[in-house]
Amino acid sequence: MHGITIQYEFDGDEVEWNDAVTAFVQAIDADTDIAGRFTYRVTKAKEGNKRIHWGQWDVPETVQTLQSRDYFKTFAGKLQELADGTLSPTPVSVLHRTKA
Repeated sequence: MHGITIQYEFDGDEVEWNDAVTAFVQAIDADTDIAGRFTYRVTKAKEGNKRIHWGQWDVPETVQTLQSRDYFKTFAGKLQELADGTLSPTPVSVLHRTKA
């Protein structure tokens, strides 16, 4: 299993942020080439302005397919803008996880 953790600070317009994230998640769910093979979770720290995104996928080709999509390119650019220079992505390999 492959993955990425993305962390950043955000203190801007919550509606704009939510709309961008919602559109991205909905596009992933609607993409029959990666649905069920790529998962994406977005969280907000209970205190402060930190946001954390987790993406996981089965094989490298899945994320390559995702990255080729226009909706990914749009979201990646918007996330860079919203994070205002604080974006910190970390590619990971998932070594252990629960069944669910």
